[in-house]
Order: sequence, then structure tokens, then C-alpha cells
Amino acid sequence: MSDPVPSRFRPVIDPEQVPLDPEFIDPQRRGAPVEPEVMLPRALRSRFAQPPAWTPEMRSDARLFDPDLEPRPASVLVPLVVRGDEVRVLLTQRTAHLTDHAGQISFPGGRVEDMDSDAIATALRESEEEIGLPASVVDVLGSLPEYRTVTGYRVTPVVGLIERPFTLRLDTFEVSEAFEVPLTFLMNPANHERRLYRYADIARTFYAMPYHAERRYFIWGATAAMLRNFYHFLRA
Repeated sequence: MSDPVPSRFRPVIDPEQVPLDPEFIDPQRRGAPVEPEVMLPRALRSRFAQPPAWTPEMRSDARLFDPDLEPRPASVLVPLVVRGDEVRVLLTQRTAHLTDHAGQISFPGGRVEDMDSDAIATALRESEEEIGLPASVVDVLGSLPEYRTVTGYRVTPVVGLIERPFTLRLDTFEVSEAFEVPLTFLMNPANHERRLYRYADIARTFYAMPYHAERRYFIWGATAAMLRNFYHFLRA
């Protein structure tokens, strides 16, 4: 995706150096984890087929810069990969040279093109272009509420279940790596950090979910916010 917000409007920060929000350090204030049975494929299908009443916690991170900017529609895929008895979330790391969200952890996706019939079509097309994930292996469960990013996009997260085998083929211009994180980890608020960032006279909090596997992955910003909303959806 190209970036409609000039870089001069965005302060450069290292999110890992931003301090924790003292009001969110106590694990008891973060909430209870999603029950394991709720994260099974059959339960996930049922949850999206009959969504509960719930309210997303975060809808935007754009208020720091230009709230009057007309956002561009975009869509991402939240790929839930079934590995035996475990469901894992497929994420990507963007390459360092990109203008938009360089080096960050993200879902595969991008902006809506004229050829796309809807948000689902965008998410599936972009996922195939970015990581070679065939649309034929994705069983779309539904969507989460739109999220507006600081870079001027209104993003629809499309949740898809993947139970069939697949082989990824990364577009190395956009994606440096693809990896999986257990859904149980991401849906446990003990792993949800909230960080407090101050810029000029503005204070902003954002979520982060550091994950340690073969190396450390720092999931933060819009991706973490959408995962936090997914947590509330499954807890409702």
C-alpha cells in the first residue's frame, strides 16, 4: 500500500522503547483469557455464524495526526491456521525499505482495488500476492469492525480458517518473513502490553504483544489493536 500521510506528520519512534502504561501493568486489570474451547475450529465457525453483542475497544489510531484525512479502504486477512489440535495465527514481517509500516509485523493485506468486489476479495487477493496463500484454502468466517490507521486507511479485518495444506511463496519486495503465533497466546491478555507514548502535548496508548519463538517478534500498533478487538469478540 502507498502511504497517503507524509512522513513529516509522523514522529519516528521505537515502540519497544516506549514505557508501559502504569495503569495496565497489573495482570488482573487486563482481563481473563479466552477459554480454549472457544478457539476450536467448530466454535470459531459458530461464533461468526451467530456473533454476540460486543463493543470493539479500539477503532482508530489516526487521532495523532490528521483526523480530517479521507481514509482509503483496505482489507487484511487474519489467517487462522489449524495445526492438529492447535489454531495458529499467520503473520508477516514487512521489509525494511517500504514507505508504509516498514519492518512491522502485520497481517497480509492491502488497499482495495477496482477489481475487488468487496473486502473479502481484497484480503484474499492481497494475501495471494504477498505470501502466495491460495484463496482456495481459506474458509472465510467473517469480518471484524473496521480499523482506521495513522497512515490513512480504514482497514477491514477478514478472518479466515485454514484447514487444508498450503505452501507459501513470499513476495520478497514486501514481505521479509511469514511466521505463526498460537491463538492461545494472542488471546491471553497476560500477553497484552499497553504502552504510553507522549508526543508534544498528546498522550497515546497502544497495544503490543511481544512473542518469543526462534527470535523475538514485536507485534504492535494496528495489528495488535485488531487482535485486541478479536479478543473482545471471542470473550463476549
